[in-house]
Amino acid sequence: MAAEPARPRRARPRPTEEHVETQDRAPAHRTSASKRKAGVPSAASAMRSAAGQLAQLLGRTPDSVSSLKPTEDGWQAQVEVVELERIPDTTSVMASYKVTLDPEGQLVSYERTRRYSRGMIDRPT
Repeated sequence: MAAEPARPRRARPRPTEEHVETQDRAPAHRTSASKRKAGVPSAASAMRSAAGQLAQLLGRTPDSVSSLKPTEDGWQAQVEVVELERIPDTTSVMASYKVTLDPEGQLVSYERTRRYSRGMIDRPT
């Protein structure tokens, strides 16, 4: 088999002064990453922080984070924790905690808002 000849590389055109000026201007829209303030955690980081800090306080590993939303003062998360393990596990007692984080991702407060069995399904009201 014969090897294909190498294709010549195309040289990139150099930007003109006019092009350079327009690159220096800020775009009309910003991405979410550029909107974030320095030191403010991302959603994924805030979620890990809420679960980790609550685990340290309760001495139990969180099962999941069921909601996370940004607030003016940081983040608010709903964290689900197994409070009492039972067999079968669908009868285990779960608790839902509202966790509030400051803008740096540090836990400010937490509150148990609900207890339920793991097998329980929410029904529309």
